[in-house]
Amino acid sequence: NQKNVSQIPNMVIEILLEDENNLVQGVNILTDPIFSQRASFLQFMGPKRYRGPPCTVEQLPRIDAVLISHSHYDHLDAGSVASLNARFGGELRWFVPLGLMDWLAKMGCENVMELDWWEENCVPGHDNVTFVCTPSQHWSKRTAWDDNRSLWSSWSVLGPNHRFFFAGDTGYCPSFQEIGRRFGPFDLAAIPIGAYLPRDVMKGQHVDPEEAVQIHQDLQAKQSVAVHWGTFNISRFYLIKSRKFHSSSLLLDLFFAISRLFPVFKKI
Repeated sequence: NQKNVSQIPNMVIEILLEDENNLVQGVNILTDPIFSQRASFLQFMGPKRYRGPPCTVEQLPRIDAVLISHSHYDHLDAGSVASLNARFGGELRWFVPLGLMDWLAKMGCENVMELDWWEENCVPGHDNVTFVCTPSQHWSKRTAWDDNRSLWSSWSVLGPNHRFFFAGDTGYCPSFQEIGRRFGPFDLAAIPIGAYLPRDVMKGQHVDPEEAVQIHQDLQAKQSVAVHWGTFNISRFYLIKSRKFHSSSLLLDLFFAISRLFPVFKKI
C-alpha cells in the first residue's frame, strides 16, 4: 500500500486503490494549486514566491480532481486554473465550496462540483472514492465587494482502503473533532502551519504549529504533512527549513514538513 505525496503547490496526492488481490487504479488529486509567481490578481505586484514551483503544469501527471478550499489569491489562482483547464479540459473535475462555481465557469471550467459542508460527490469513473466538503474556520474575499460571499472548507477524501484530509486555510475549531468522529482515522492529513503571526490577529483564521498538532490528533490522523508555509510571506512569519512537531502524546515522525525544492515522495 502506498500513497505518493509531492510538494507541488500545494500538493498532489495519488490514492492507489486496491481490491483484495490487485492494484486497480489511482486517483490523482491536486489541492489549491498555484503555479504563478505572485499570489495576486496582478503578476507585477503582491506577495511573491520565495520558492518557485517544483514543476510546470505541463510536467504534472494525469490529474483527476482539484480541491479548492476558498477564494483567497494564494489558494485560488486564475493563471493556474486557466493552465490546468487548458491541459486537462472537461476531464478534470473541480471540487469547490458554495459560491465559487460561477467563477470557475467564467474561467472556462466545465466539470465543476460545488458543495456545501458535509455534502459529498465523486469523480466519474471512480465511484469508490468519495469527496466530502467538510468545515473549517476561515473567510473569503477576492475583491473589495465580495467579503464572505463564498464558502471556505476543508476536504475529506474517502477511499475504500485509505483516507486523506486537506485542511485548506483554517483557525482551530471543534469541527475537526467532528470530522475525526465521522471519517477518521485518516492515513494522511495536510494541515497548515504558516502565516500565524501576529497571533492576536491571525488566531481565528490560521492555526499555529501547536494547534496543527491538535488538529492531527482530532482527526485521528496516522501521519500529517505541514502545508501553507515557506512559499509566500503573507504575515509576520519567518521561513524555516524544516520542522518536526511533537507533544507528549505525538511521536516525532507522525507530523512532518517537507523543505526541499523538488518533488518529495514519502511512503506510508
